[in-house]
Amino acid sequence: MLLILRSVWIWCSAATLIVVWFPLLLIVRAFDPDPVRYRTGRLFRRLGALLAKLNPWWALTISGEHIEDIRRPYVVVSNHQSLADIPFISNLPWEMKWVAKAELFRIPVAGWMLRLAGDIPVDRSDRRSGAKMLLMAARYLQSKCSVIFFAEGTRSLDGRVGRFNEGAFHLAIREQVPVLPIVVEGSRACIPKRSLLFGKKANVLLKVLPPIETSGMTLESTGALRDTVRAMIVRQIAEWRNSPISEVDALAATAR
Repeated sequence: MLLILRSVWIWCSAATLIVVWFPLLLIVRAFDPDPVRYRTGRLFRRLGALLAKLNPWWALTISGEHIEDIRRPYVVVSNHQSLADIPFISNLPWEMKWVAKAELFRIPVAGWMLRLAGDIPVDRSDRRSGAKMLLMAARYLQSKCSVIFFAEGTRSLDGRVGRFNEGAFHLAIREQVPVLPIVVEGSRACIPKRSLLFGKKANVLLKVLPPIETSGMTLESTGALRDTVRAMIVRQIAEWRNSPISEVDALAATAR
């Protein structure tokens, strides 16, 4: 019962904050001359960071690389454990346009805010939507704004890292911009998949790994780049858990 009451309180607080934030976002968007809506996007990410702080049982620790030039474009790639990953990653101090499933953009208020911030919808059942998403992401990179992908395409059910899709890596090589891997650990307990209840106390780790340059790579290297980035993320999670890689890598478990 306590878990249910806590979850209701947090969801109601989040809904109130979103309703208050929407007109602020509209005003900033109206006066944001940047073609990539950088200031509008940053204001929206600050909302995400505040949402992460609504739950006093969540503690976030950020470590790793410090990004000096926030307008140098990266294809940012992260693993995905929970809906809570989004507000946690929003604590990073630079703007990224998020690739998100198209259904989210149809949610009243929240979906409108995604569009105002310039985030990128994709319908995973429609190949044309995927191609349109990559074109839109490329335009952001060319305008010196990073984009972020959850490369697994969905949240992990058991905390292990699943197969990575190639789209983000194909994009990075085609645009000759670095891939910036991000690792999230401990968020699965925050909002478990297929549940709207906020879980027990969670200590979440977020680490920015060293970027991987793609200069000189050709599209034939897409698979190798994907596997390199995925291996970096798996190794970091295994290190944090003090576990063998085989217990973190869902593909290794499948191979057995």
